[in-house]
Amino acid sequence: MSVGHALLGLLEGGPRHGYDLKRSYDERFGQDRPLAYGQVYSTLARLLRNGLVEVESEPGAGPERKKYAITDAGVSDVAGWLAQPEKPEPYLQSTLYTKVVLALLTGHDAADVLDAQRAEHLRLMRELTRRRDGGDLADQLICDHALFHLEADLRWLEVTAARIQQLAAQVRA
Repeated sequence: MSVGHALLGLLEGGPRHGYDLKRSYDERFGQDRPLAYGQVYSTLARLLRNGLVEVESEPGAGPERKKYAITDAGVSDVAGWLAQPEKPEPYLQSTLYTKVVLALLTGHDAADVLDAQRAEHLRLMRELTRRRDGGDLADQLICDHALFHLEADLRWLEVTAARIQQLAAQVRA
């Protein structure tokens, strides 16, 4: 996700201090990976340099109390970003596939690799399901997204396990 666009989008609600932006970002998007203050301020400096935000001065406030406001160019930039669909990530060369092939090439049991990965996927799915069931709507949607991806991975694990002998024959040929 573009942190800059997220901060710009948050600024569309009105001018804010960097601290307030970090807190809002972390509450809405950073449950698993909160932003560092340094990242917030370096991103704001870049947005300021690019003319997407401006600083509103506060009488008597020190430099650490800058209030940032989105510019018209920033509003246009966010609108363009929102309108642009994200490129789907097809995962055509995954680490897991590489591990399966290397297990076959080196005489390790590829089924053990698949089983260990299946167990880890199921563990994470149980954790995400608990989080989703106890969470607010944002947590539910975030967890559903992750769960759907993990379900697709599980399907791939099953298909690969069913075809492991064919793959072994091709890899060892």
